[in-house]
Amino acid sequence: MLSVWLRVIRVRFLLASVIAVSVGLSLHWWQTSTIEIFDSILIFAGVMALHASVDLLNDFWDFKRGIDTKTKRTKMSGGTGVLPEGLLKPSSVYRAGVAFLIIGSAIGAYFVFTDGIIIAVILGFAILSIYFYSTKIVDSGMGEFFVAVKGSMIVLGTFFIQSGSITFEAILAGIAVGSLSSLVLFIASFPDHDADKSKGRKTLVIALGKEKAVNVFWVFPLVSYLAISVGVITELFPLSSLIVFAGISLMVKSGLGLKKNFDSVDSLVPFMSSTLLFSRISGSLLVIGFLVGL
Repeated sequence: MLSVWLRVIRVRFLLASVIAVSVGLSLHWWQTSTIEIFDSILIFAGVMALHASVDLLNDFWDFKRGIDTKTKRTKMSGGTGVLPEGLLKPSSVYRAGVAFLIIGSAIGAYFVFTDGIIIAVILGFAILSIYFYSTKIVDSGMGEFFVAVKGSMIVLGTFFIQSGSITFEAILAGIAVGSLSSLVLFIASFPDHDADKSKGRKTLVIALGKEKAVNVFWVFPLVSYLAISVGVITELFPLSSLIVFAGISLMVKSGLGLKKNFDSVDSLVPFMSSTLLFSRISGSLLVIGFLVGL
C-alpha cells in the first residue's frame, strides 16, 4: 500500500521543490555563510507537503473529469494510473490531498507569525492556487505560468525566511528555477493534448497547437539562462553559477527530439525524460554554483 501512495504522490517529481528550496538556501549561504537549520527543516517539510497536495488533488480531479481514462499513460505523462486501476478510492486521495494542504498551510502559518506579511502573501497564493490548480487554473490556460510562479515563490520564500528580505538576486534565482520547472510541465502536456482538450483543459500546447508550441520549448531554458547570466554580469551571482550551462547539450537534445516526435507519444517519452533530467541537473548545478561561490 505504501508503494501505491508513493506512486500517487509522484515522489520523484517532488525533487523540483527540493531543488527550489535548496537554491534559496544556497544563495543565502553564499552571501552570509549562515543557515538557520530549524527553519530550513520546516521549510522543506512545508513545501513538500504543499507539493504532495497539488499532485494528489490533480490526480483526483483528472480522474473525476475522465481525463485519465482517455490518456495513454507513460512514466512521464497521463497521470499516475492509481485511480483508473482502482488501487485507491478517489475519496481517499482527495482527503490525503487536503490533509497535506492543511499540514503545509500550518507550517506556513508558523512562518507568517515569525516573519510577517510577505510570507502571508506567498502562503495565500500557494493555498488558493494549489486547491484550484486542477480546475480553474488549468482550464484558463495558466498551468505553465502557475508552475513557474510556484517555483519562483519557493525560492523567494525560502530566501526571505533566512534573510528577512527579498532581493533582486533572489528574484533572478526564482525566475531561473521556475522556468525550469515549467518546462517539464510544458513538454509533458504534448501527449495529453487530445484528452485535455476533450475535457475542457487549455494548456499552452492546446492554445498554440502542437506544431507551433514546439518552438516555445526553447523559451523556458532561455529565460532561465538569461536570469542566471544577468546575475553573473551584475555580480549578484558568483561566477561559478555559470556551471548551469553544462547542461545545455541535454537541453538541445530534448528540444530537437520534441520537434521530431511531438505527435508520437512513445517516441516522445525519452525526450520528456531528458527534459526532466535537464531541469533537475540544471537546478542542482545552480545550487552547487552558489555553494562553491567563486
